Formats: sequence, structure tokens, C-alpha cells
Amino acid sequence: MIEIKTERLLLRDWRDEDLPAWTAINADPEVREYLGPVWDEAQSAASMVKYQEAYQRNGFSFWAVESLATGELLGLAGLDPVEPEVPFDGIEIGWRLARSAWGKGYASEAALAALDFGFRTAGLAEIFAITLAGNVRSQAVMTRVGMTHVPERDFVYHETPGDEGYQHVVWSKKAA
Repeated sequence: MIEIKTERLLLRDWRDEDLPAWTAINADPEVREYLGPVWDEAQSAASMVKYQEAYQRNGFSFWAVESLATGELLGLAGLDPVEPEVPFDGIEIGWRLARSAWGKGYASEAALAALDFGFRTAGLAEIFAITLAGNVRSQAVMTRVGMTHVPERDFVYHETPGDEGYQHVVWSKKAA
């Protein structure tokens, strides 16, 4: 069982009672703007199971992010192996928060906690962050948590052969 506390947040395992709030977060088109189509309840539930299984397998995952002050589920943050379509191997950091939690520093606070866990507890040498080139909000978080753009790792992901693809940018932070 994981519990990582920061000044205002708790990164923890997923609970069944998280599903309604997690579904609402994933049903928001603005939250999903750079992630693909909105998700329904079944997709949100499946993701929670996937994150729990990843934690059992890897010792880290995308964890639920809860407000310590209110107990409200704000979204997710954590670490996961990069997806198979990424042209390199490694561990990726990620976050996704409810729109109501934007602009309050929660993404940076959660990301710093996940980076600390990755380097100090999991013993990782390097952690990547990957996003679409247009996602400047996430890139601002990457900068705030000390990550550096690695342009030689940037790539275009093609959903189908011959499509114009989606430009992804890659950021990195190495263990001190």
C-alpha cells in the first residue's frame, strides 16, 4: 500500500469510491484535450485496475491524488513504463487533474513527490515526461519540477500508416 504525503496532497492507492470522481475527471473534454477522447465509467474503472496492477508489478504506478484538506480526489500522478509505441524505453512521469484543481500548484507538488519516489525509493536513474507539443501547461509543470526538454528524443506518433501524426516532446530529469 502506497501513501506519499506532501504539504497539501496524498498520493495513494485507488479505492472503489474514487470511481465517480475519476469518471467525472475523464469525462471533461478540457482535461482530455491532449489525451484523446473522453472516457466513460467503464474506461475509467478499467484504468484504475490497470494502475493498481502496475503498482503490484513495478512498485510504482499512476496513483490517486487526494486533497489532504478535503479528502477530494483531484486526479492522478505517478510513474509508469513508457508506452510501447514510444521509440525508446524508460519510465515516464504523468499527471491528470480535475479542471477545478488547475492553477493551484497541485500538479507540480504531485510531480515532485513522484520524482522523489522514483529516484530515492525506486532507484531510477532517469525519468521522462512526454506530451503533445501543444500542451504548454504540462510543459510548464515539467520546467517547474526541474525537467529539461530533450529535443533529440522528440517523436511523431502515427495512429495509422500515412497519417500526418502527432508531434510529441520529451523532457527528462536524471537522479542527482
